[in-house]
Amino acid sequence: MNEERALLLGREKIGKLLWKFALPAIAAMIASSMYNIVDGIFIGHLGAYNIAGVGLTGPFMNLASAFGALVGVGASVLCSIYLGEKNYDKARVVLSNVIILNLVLGIAFTVVGLIFLDPILIFFGASENTLPAAREYMRVILIGNVFAHMYLGLNSVLRVSGYPVTAMNMTFVSVVINIILAPLFIFVFHMEVAGAAWATVIAQTVCCLVLFYLFLRRDRVVYLEKDKFYLDKHIIKRSFSIGSPNFFTNAAGCFIVILQNYNLLKYGSDLHVGAFSIVNRIAFMFFMIVLGFSQGMQPIVAYNFGAKNYARMWKTFRLTIICALSVSLAGFLICETFPYYLTRLFAGENSALDKSLIEITVDAFHKNMFMFWIIGFQVIGTNFFASMNQPKKALFLSLTRQVIFLIPILLILPPIIGVDGVWFAAPSADFLASICTLFLIIREYRLQKTNL
Repeated sequence: MNEERALLLGREKIGKLLWKFALPAIAAMIASSMYNIVDGIFIGHLGAYNIAGVGLTGPFMNLASAFGALVGVGASVLCSIYLGEKNYDKARVVLSNVIILNLVLGIAFTVVGLIFLDPILIFFGASENTLPAAREYMRVILIGNVFAHMYLGLNSVLRVSGYPVTAMNMTFVSVVINIILAPLFIFVFHMEVAGAAWATVIAQTVCCLVLFYLFLRRDRVVYLEKDKFYLDKHIIKRSFSIGSPNFFTNAAGCFIVILQNYNLLKYGSDLHVGAFSIVNRIAFMFFMIVLGFSQGMQPIVAYNFGAKNYARMWKTFRLTIICALSVSLAGFLICETFPYYLTRLFAGENSALDKSLIEITVDAFHKNMFMFWIIGFQVIGTNFFASMNQPKKALFLSLTRQVIFLIPILLILPPIIGVDGVWFAAPSADFLASICTLFLIIREYRLQKTNL
């Protein structure tokens, strides 16, 4: 019966199967983005410099996510491939490696981060106005970093091993805990910015412990076994290879946010950094829905790639592209039409500083989001190659937007047109990266056409 759960990836109707796997992933992604939105809403009403300070921690969070993706994304795809090959023992070894690697990398990241916290935040663009809030927030987040990585990694394996609904429910539980604790810690116990961070850490720790319990049970295909609890060099190499596009995407994102913050401070002010943080939180929600479709697609594509069922694999890709583009188009329309109301979620009008933040953020929405409608294609295309175990192509596509295009644009445009150069940089990179993705997808389809 449990084996049948995995075999459904090669048998069930694509539309039904994609919805079955994508819906939990989408729910999980929305729930994950709700951490940012809920924290941002509460922190934003503590004052403009607080939202700007927490916004400056973005590069730190991206870097932490990069190491989490290196382990979690690669392992989940590899686990799907092994399930497609019916190699269940190897799938269980993958699970053990997820735990060991997240433990080692998570502890190392926490120790280094805490020791050099202030210099890192200053390097990321913290000023005397924003450093206190950034320090207070990141100190707590770093303490719970290991549990956050472990929770995300285990949840990914749970989802691809035939339990997407359970994985979705775990994410919902973490969000509910966070939503309950955040206002309690911030406003009742007067913990302010640290309260938002503690709410997130506690929620992820609780869910991490529950996931450990689920994988200790043997009523499923993938579970923890003592004799499988060792580091496998082959699995680590393949997992890192598959997960490397996501790692470099997040790592590049870290550098890019630093560059963006530098330009915003040079040609604008701390309020522009706060505006950028608000726009990113809303854009991130729609991006995460697209990523949810991508994660729903991955186990289906990876399984059918392993089973050499290429026609089914391409049908999954086409359907996912349609869904993802619909979401990114909706995000574009909402952000361009209602920027003021979106901004007011995060900022009051209690002072001149707050009113200035609102004005700047509305302008940022209009300029930063005007090419967002196309982003769904680039995200799905990149992860499609990763799911087919073609990490080099996936890595190239992940680097096109973040490194090959966005960084040069950020170096060229702001000195010419000031703050607007930062707002227009991401849309320009999105368009150019999507063109590259289209070229490689068409080329890959022609190469595989004889097998369809």
